Amino acid sequence: MDFLTLFGIYVVVVLTCIALVCKYSGQQHTPLSRVYNKLSEVVSPWIPQCFQNICYRSMHRLFHQRNRFFIYLHIVLETVVYGEFSYEIFGFCLEMDTTLFNACLPYVFLAIKSYIFYLCCSKDPGTLTKENHAVQLKVYQYDEKLYQKGINCQTCQFLKPARSKHCSVCDRCVQRFDHHCIWVNNCIGAQNTRFFMLYLLSVCAMACDIALLTVDMLFHTVVRSGIMHANYIDAEGLRQPVGPLFVVQHLFITFPRIVFMLGFVVFVFFLVAGYTMFHCYLALVNQTSNEWFKRKGHGCQYCSPVSGRQCHTSHNPLRGFYHRGVLKNIGEIIWPSCPTQKKDN
Repeated sequence: MDFLTLFGIYVVVVLTCIALVCKYSGQQHTPLSRVYNKLSEVVSPWIPQCFQNICYRSMHRLFHQRNRFFIYLHIVLETVVYGEFSYEIFGFCLEMDTTLFNACLPYVFLAIKSYIFYLCCSKDPGTLTKENHAVQLKVYQYDEKLYQKGINCQTCQFLKPARSKHCSVCDRCVQRFDHHCIWVNNCIGAQNTRFFMLYLLSVCAMACDIALLTVDMLFHTVVRSGIMHANYIDAEGLRQPVGPLFVVQHLFITFPRIVFMLGFVVFVFFLVAGYTMFHCYLALVNQTSNEWFKRKGHGCQYCSPVSGRQCHTSHNPLRGFYHRGVLKNIGEIIWPSCPTQKKDN
């Protein structure tokens, strides 16, 4: 398999992942999602309607119904990455100047991340029940903009506390609802936001460490081979010095699995790192992603042409109604209000 074929497969896989993330993450106004929609309009007339229906039902089942597919996919991807790292990179790291602790650090991150991942999957996000409903009504004040008094959840038949939302995937109302995460098959709410933040940080640390060790391994391989001082004969029969592009092509052909793994973990790192920074920002200003997107004009659940209610976003979206100072905002995530205790505003 030549370089162009490998590179073409790699590009297709990466672009497919980006397209799926943009299409089904709920963010319909990003540049990539608009490109995806345009391409869909062009391609869809050439695809049989029955096949489109099957694809739509499959995607709906995966992204909009509670299932464990992405948990299993998460485990499979993790197994593949660590299998490749253990098989081809770990031993090479021990032969270099890498200490045993640094070589084993990815496994430490894996153990920490796996435990936090379990907590994200299993911990209750803050489900509203008959037992805690009266208490949760007093946790947050209504801002009378995104959250207004007197609004009932049509499914749960509860008076909705401020900052709560009914999750259509889990079919339950969640206090301080942030979003439904398909990767942990659970909602992110008041009681498990801290675990979700730690999960994002641990994934970033794990991906970054593996990427650095892999780059170090490839760098030492290039140095030991002496390829940077070599020459090659071009198509015109002239001798040319080896450049960076030739080295990358050489590594792509010689270590295809390692390069694919490196590209994947780098992609994961930048994707998750950006998402982590976004959630860190939300934590500092005491907003949820649900509130942030509503304030940015993605619609409000209380605006209704029938009732005539209109929400106003006079509050600065960079500092929400519930902003109480950085330290108190962080403390609210680390030590969320217990559903059996009252909390004064």
